Amino acid sequence: MPVIVLEARDFTSPIFLVRTWALLCSCTTFSLVASLELEEANHPPRTFWIFCMFTWCFFFSLTLSIHILSVIQFHSLLPVSWKNLTVSVAVLGALMNLSSSVVFCWLLLDHQHVRPRPVAAAVSSCLTVCAYISESIVLSTRTQEQRGYLSSTPGLLKLLQLWGGCQMVPLVVEVVRVAPDEARNWSTWVPGVSYGVCILTVVVTLVVILGDLVGRCLLPFDRLLAAFSLTGLMLYMIATVICFTKVLVLKQAKHSVPAELVIMETAICSMTLLAYTVDFAFSVKLLCDRSHM
Repeated sequence: MPVIVLEARDFTSPIFLVRTWALLCSCTTFSLVASLELEEANHPPRTFWIFCMFTWCFFFSLTLSIHILSVIQFHSLLPVSWKNLTVSVAVLGALMNLSSSVVFCWLLLDHQHVRPRPVAAAVSSCLTVCAYISESIVLSTRTQEQRGYLSSTPGLLKLLQLWGGCQMVPLVVEVVRVAPDEARNWSTWVPGVSYGVCILTVVVTLVVILGDLVGRCLLPFDRLLAAFSLTGLMLYMIATVICFTKVLVLKQAKHSVPAELVIMETAICSMTLLAYTVDFAFSVKLLCDRSHM
């Protein structure tokens, strides 16, 4: 089969330009951070530093693959839902790079003397966020036939749920690193298990959607989504209560876990709980509408 390449006018299309913008900025970001001196790269907390580097490199690789496949028009041969894949990478890229930008700037504030190279990396990371937001907007302006399920409100909520779960991974790891005794505390492993289960359910949902496997599900997909949403809602309610309990006792006793980690976990957990609540409401409404048909 001959390889088909985009026409000349397609290289000036908005989607091509914003993806190129995202690639250039993300490549600049992790290149600058990788070239920092060893003492800066090992500056604690190292867990968040690794999280930032992984995010920049991972989404650079995904965007580069999508960019190449779009140029040679090879994506039609892949067994994936291309419209859902592109919007999921754009939205998750915007959310994850936003988190990395905030965390990286927070790490820079711990330095007494901030050098130009880390500042340039922070600016480049913020520009990467703008590029992914622009790509999300461009994809959302397409016609209804060109937009997938993940472009809808329930689909975006599932991407937000995955983002919230991914933020919890470095937070829990950092808590265990800073305070190893907390790993045996029920208030640490119970939310950790809840986050892991919710991440698994969202990943299963995305695999089914991206692989166009809805028709092959053993259970009705809408009921499966409602069950996953209810499970995530209940688990995040438990985790949120535990997080707020940790916040309330911060001033009453001395803790080995830094207060900023507890506050960050509580804020992200609350936002993810809100996403699950709205998503469950959409799932119930969909089930009710179909039962009256």
